[in-house]
Amino acid sequence: MVVRVTKLVLLSGRPSLASTALTAPVLQLFHTSQLVDNVERIGFPDTQDSYNGTSDLQLERMNVYFNEASGNKYVPRAVLVDLEPGTMDAVRAGPFGQLFRPDNFVFGQSGAGNNWAKGHYTEGAELVDQVVDVVRREAEACDCLQGFQITHSLGGGTGAGMGTLLISKIREEFPDRMMATFSVVPSPKVSDTVVEPYNATLSVHQLVEHSDETFCIDNEALYDICMRTLKLSNPSYGDLNHLVSAVMSGVTTCLRFPGQLNSDLRKLAVNMVPFPRLHFFMVGFAPLTSRGAYSFRAVTVPELTQQMFDPKNMMAASDFRNGRYLTCSAIFRGRVSMKEVEDQMRNIQSKNQTYFVEWIPNNIQTALCSIPPRGLKMSSTFIGNSTSIQELFKRVGDQFTAMFRRKAFLHWYTGEGMDEMEFTEAESNMNDLVSEYQQYQDASISEGEEE
Repeated sequence: MVVRVTKLVLLSGRPSLASTALTAPVLQLFHTSQLVDNVERIGFPDTQDSYNGTSDLQLERMNVYFNEASGNKYVPRAVLVDLEPGTMDAVRAGPFGQLFRPDNFVFGQSGAGNNWAKGHYTEGAELVDQVVDVVRREAEACDCLQGFQITHSLGGGTGAGMGTLLISKIREEFPDRMMATFSVVPSPKVSDTVVEPYNATLSVHQLVEHSDETFCIDNEALYDICMRTLKLSNPSYGDLNHLVSAVMSGVTTCLRFPGQLNSDLRKLAVNMVPFPRLHFFMVGFAPLTSRGAYSFRAVTVPELTQQMFDPKNMMAASDFRNGRYLTCSAIFRGRVSMKEVEDQMRNIQSKNQTYFVEWIPNNIQTALCSIPPRGLKMSSTFIGNSTSIQELFKRVGDQFTAMFRRKAFLHWYTGEGMDEMEFTEAESNMNDLVSEYQQYQDASISEGEEE
């Protein structure tokens, strides 16, 4: 299930990158995103050890996500972690089970039971040192470690609790490396458990301090895309994961293929993060297609641009029209004219000036990659740092406050050693984050000149 998957990736410099994955109930998200990468890079579905790409560019940065093993085979720089063994067995038995290093499966026996405290303080704390050892070994195998990439959910116990614990441990060990997370935010429409607001608020409290870049993915938005845009009457988690894997593949394009802009995690952060705490991004993808379907209609750059900035294409349930963009980045793939892309970006910005802060000039960045995703002739991926992301935090915060005011379900957390003060601090930190976004949304050039 996409909501509770956690994956940590160690990105190295251009030659090499390592990755770690924390998982909970089902690892389909890891499967699907890994499948997209493998198909683009090597073509594992045809043969387990052959390369069948169409361009040498597909091999140039192979070592970013893969380590070359003996026999000219490539192994993902990934560590898979869970607090229960069932998901690991499912991965091993799946079509990509033989792809990962057996030593990089790290798991407990009891699970976290959707309890953030179990993942962060008790069950997860017992396993985390073993995970860090494996991460350290993968990091040492990198020529030039860039940083880490984690996919996890914020609503459960393993991904949220142990995921944030692992982030803080890695931050201690590698303080100067980048930390990027793909975080699945819970929503009332697609709820697994009643305590999701607690788990999410406690997790955001950690991510504000320890993450450099957080790509927010929302199950509510994913369901809306499946039902309204793709016309799927009963979307499965596989359908949601297909959307997530498409956007993850797009976001990491600049890491996996040569290019000038955003060619590593640090450059992406420099372009996208004007203030260190405001590093929560909205993501989108165009053209949207359902799982197993291919786009037969030729799309144009103007169409891609229009779809990319359409609120219905955003994978976080917040409407950018209710806020303003601090910065944003557009990644185009396929045979695309740079001039046409630049013209479209200028056109978008001039027609929608009210949605962009005027005190950051040239705040739309563009990147091009000549290799399109599998099954498409061209695509675009959107990354936006918008003040409207505060809607997402407000929604979770309101649910948190409603329960915390009455101390509902709190005994499950205090029973694992947590203190009520930690809940109060997390709530306060998230409210401060919302206030900061609002402050910069309301800011203008004239205010800065007066100061």
